[in-house]
Amino acid sequence: MIDSLTVQIFFQILLAGVLGMAIGAEREHRHKSAGLRTYTLVSIGSALFTILSIYGFSADGGKIAYDPSRIASQIVVGIGFIGAGMVILRENKIEGLTTAAGIWTTASIGMAVSLGFYLIAIFTTALILLVFVALDRLKKDLFLNDKNSP
Repeated sequence: MIDSLTVQIFFQILLAGVLGMAIGAEREHRHKSAGLRTYTLVSIGSALFTILSIYGFSADGGKIAYDPSRIASQIVVGIGFIGAGMVILRENKIEGLTTAAGIWTTASIGMAVSLGFYLIAIFTTALILLVFVALDRLKKDLFLNDKNSP
């Protein structure tokens, strides 16, 4: 029998995946190095690690026997390593910073969902999409004639 906590966790993992997928779909559409699968997996993984830190390591009786924020802080470190792998120097230009930042913020969305901050996670996803779409257009409009702009 599946209890209500398990249903809640399934929902959280699914929502984290859908939000990560929305961001990844935009990146995929723009043919970026990290796309649909990467962003979805980062969000799902961050959600699951956070859920495990909350429920997986409690003492008898459900009391937390350690600092659950330790795992969350390690998510940030791990995502930092993934992001560092995305940043490259090509022809005296740094590339991949936006992708690395997108992966980093997508991890925070997975964490927010698993902590029950659903509306904040949805709002943040919308804001990230706005940054990727609207600010890209604004950048092109502002720097259209600037040959030094990436």
